[in-house]
Amino acid sequence: MGDWLTDTRDSYDTVAVSYADRTRDLLDGLPHLRAALRLFAEQVRGPVADVGCGPGTITARLHELGVDAFGIDLSPVMIELARRTHPGLRFEVGSMTEPLAESVGGIIAWWSLIHVPDDEVPTVFGHFREALRPGGLLQIGFHVGDETRLKTQGYGGHPMRVHVHLRPPERVAEWLREAGFTVEAQWLLGEDGAVVFARRG
Repeated sequence: MGDWLTDTRDSYDTVAVSYADRTRDLLDGLPHLRAALRLFAEQVRGPVADVGCGPGTITARLHELGVDAFGIDLSPVMIELARRTHPGLRFEVGSMTEPLAESVGGIIAWWSLIHVPDDEVPTVFGHFREALRPGGLLQIGFHVGDETRLKTQGYGGHPMRVHVHLRPPERVAEWLREAGFTVEAQWLLGEDGAVVFARRG
């Protein structure tokens, strides 16, 4: 496992409980993100992988919207927490830098690609495309900007060591096109967030 993967896994193992507490109701105050999730749920066909699922909040929301969703996360503690909080759903430890184990109709990756270095993103998008069935839907949420920040603590002051990559939506869209996706929409969320909808041809 690369150093950045180890750092990311260990950091989120450390903050898992605090992260879950602080983000559990976050979506309730974000109507545009809720709309993006509803649109994804309406458009997707077949099972959905929530990649970088954390404590399983978005996986559970998708399930409530009628989607056959399961979660994947690098952090074993996050997965343990997700299983305990949402016992009727499936959660697995895994990395987006490795191929997904099954074919899916959709992939959602909200603010999980932010820790992946630029040179690894095309590999991740390649794995996503391979896992998606023809016409499969991909939705990505990320921080907007053009810099990398080192995060050394978070979620109640717990120690972390993760690089947070802020990217222009145009760069993410270009990576997606190069990986064989059709970019259908790009939503800007205020000044510092974006959601991109893309589909495998």
